[in-house]
Amino acid sequence: MAKAPMTIIRGGRVLDIRAHAAPRADILVTGDSIAEIGRPGMAAPSHAAVIDAKGRLLHPGLINGHTHSHGNLAKGMGDRQTLELLLTAGPWMSGNRTLEDKYLSTLIGAAEMVLKGCTAAYDLAGEFPMPTADGLAAIGQAYADIGMRAVLAPMVADISFYEAIPGLMERLPAALQKDVERLRPAGYKASVGQMKKALHGWKLGTAGVSLAVAPTIPHHCSREFLLACLKLSKDYQTGLHSHVSESKVQVIAGYQRYGMSLTAYMDSLGLVGPDFTVAHGVWLDGDDMKLLGDKGASVSHNPGSNMKLGNGLADMRGMLNAKVNVGIGTDGASCSDNQNMYENMRLASLVSKVQGPDWERWITTDEVLEAATAGSARALGMGAKIGRIEKGFKADIVFLDLEHVNWIPCNDPTNQIVHTEDGCAVHSVMIGGRMVVENRKLLTVDVARLAASAEKTRERLHKASKPAKALYDRLEKIVGTFCPGLAKQPLHIDRFGGGHHHGHGHPSAAH
Repeated sequence: MAKAPMTIIRGGRVLDIRAHAAPRADILVTGDSIAEIGRPGMAAPSHAAVIDAKGRLLHPGLINGHTHSHGNLAKGMGDRQTLELLLTAGPWMSGNRTLEDKYLSTLIGAAEMVLKGCTAAYDLAGEFPMPTADGLAAIGQAYADIGMRAVLAPMVADISFYEAIPGLMERLPAALQKDVERLRPAGYKASVGQMKKALHGWKLGTAGVSLAVAPTIPHHCSREFLLACLKLSKDYQTGLHSHVSESKVQVIAGYQRYGMSLTAYMDSLGLVGPDFTVAHGVWLDGDDMKLLGDKGASVSHNPGSNMKLGNGLADMRGMLNAKVNVGIGTDGASCSDNQNMYENMRLASLVSKVQGPDWERWITTDEVLEAATAGSARALGMGAKIGRIEKGFKADIVFLDLEHVNWIPCNDPTNQIVHTEDGCAVHSVMIGGRMVVENRKLLTVDVARLAASAEKTRERLHKASKPAKALYDRLEKIVGTFCPGLAKQPLHIDRFGGGHHHGHGHPSAAH
């Protein structure tokens, strides 16, 4: 058997997140993993390739806890959209996609992520009216071609957005009701069949791309569908990921439908456990957080998207106090408009600080950076393999240029990665021992060719989506007044009063 290739990374400064320090060290990489970390100049086999990391700060690859690959072709298309308006805009912004479009959209996002220091992502990819085994293979192939790790969870639902929000369908005039009838997703058995087909024949595991299951929003799925998703995830030992309590409208819909919070409802069906990830969780209350923490579940905290869609400020301190595993995510580029994990770390820190002057409750930079690495890794089901620069972990390492203006001077590396770095100082990125970005250049895919393909595709989609855009324009005013009106309703005082929301970013929720 051929010997695994060896690489010695010499002269770099290796980040110690909690110590707020980055002492010089050498790292020996064998195959795709870290074999040894030692003093500068430590012995290494003579055949080992040498990487000179002098003047570089080395940190673990950032891990995006929640994104949507279909959003990358739609970046910048929307502004002043609530979550509910974004869902209304889905057919316009993400419709008419061919297999090639799904591949291309994923390639764009993966390229952006690795160029900005992100080495793995949890991707809730959308296909309409249901996921397809071919579509998932194309999306997975894009990550493999970039050289990035991904957990791919097709977003599935069997109830349309208009039927999921209590009272919304009735509010639409008869003609519009007819129009949105066509936007109903496939029946759950068809979706389950496609997911099963994809899970059964999945070939990209060796390339670092695996599958998971994502019932997209609890009340967009029938009880039978949620139970079928749970069974799939158990049968194939995958993660489960769902948008839970992202907006206040969702919370109210949950109470009206189930008489309990969405988290409690998911738990009553058996979905909440160590493999379960909540996306957003802006409106989780104290009981929800305790439930998630007790069951070993995760939340992907996506502060940029939460603010842009007007959903509010999630309580990361409350989650950590309740022992919830917290990761950080960007959300999709159709609503957060970039895939920059440095920006979302900075926002995660600032969002905790803007919620009140009780500074001892504020999130520390080490808590944020650990969430964006080890926390997200655990949410992806890879906590024992990625998210740290340690012996035995995969060699997913970001090299920051300490001569870049962001790092002049370097006073505290942990604080500066979270508060100063914006992706501009990323010099090189190694994933599984292989250089994917070197000297600011993506080595695996030609970005200029990517731009040319994307422009052609953009022109075609712009034409094809004109009818869907016209429908959105007719729906915007109705959805845009009905949903915020629904959100003005007071929440159950017994659940949300009495100190549950201490330091929480929506005082309106408690009063």
